Amino acid sequence: MAPLCRLACGEASRKGKLADMDAAELHRLAVGEFASRLDAVGAIASHSTWTAQTPCVGWDVRTLVNHVTYEDRWTAPLLKGASVAEIGDRFDGDLLGDDPVGAFAKASAEATETSAHVDGAKIVHLSFGDVPASEYLRQLAADHLIHAWDLAVATDGDRHFDEEVVNVVAEWFADREAGYRSSGVIGPRDRAFSDDPQDRLLAAFGRDPSWRSRS
Repeated sequence: MAPLCRLACGEASRKGKLADMDAAELHRLAVGEFASRLDAVGAIASHSTWTAQTPCVGWDVRTLVNHVTYEDRWTAPLLKGASVAEIGDRFDGDLLGDDPVGAFAKASAEATETSAHVDGAKIVHLSFGDVPASEYLRQLAADHLIHAWDLAVATDGDRHFDEEVVNVVAEWFADREAGYRSSGVIGPRDRAFSDDPQDRLLAAFGRDPSWRSRS
């Protein structure tokens, strides 16, 4: 199964900050946000850290990291033109082994190296249809950023992200939120607790900005 959900992904008109940031650069920065939280976890992790609850229902920290690693393993083949059928189930199952941080680092390095050299207009074949590479990279950037927050709150890490990355993802997501929600990819919009742009983005993705781990 491909790592991304079914949703309508037409290229919306780009303006403001979104027009100023290359999709590959946004992808690189968002992957970096996740990587920095995971590196912090790896430096102090105990068994209980990997089994801690996350905001993703039914997912502990290890499951979350495996999911993001899975997405990164798919990225290079898809950007190079492979179809979902061609990739098949080669990345199913546990991808982390005894070194979750190292497994993610290897997968994300391959993903960002490939995205840095792809033509944004190149067509990528996803499970729900064909989209430009630039659109796929923005989907990935959003997923890495939101899951970086999931990881941070589950492990008492740094919850605050680069403001420009937050703003660019929020601008991109504004035209896609309804599609994500109608396809069941995200839960109901949580009420925003403040005017903070990051809190509003989290709420749009169905997250409660005040969530804290109970484990």
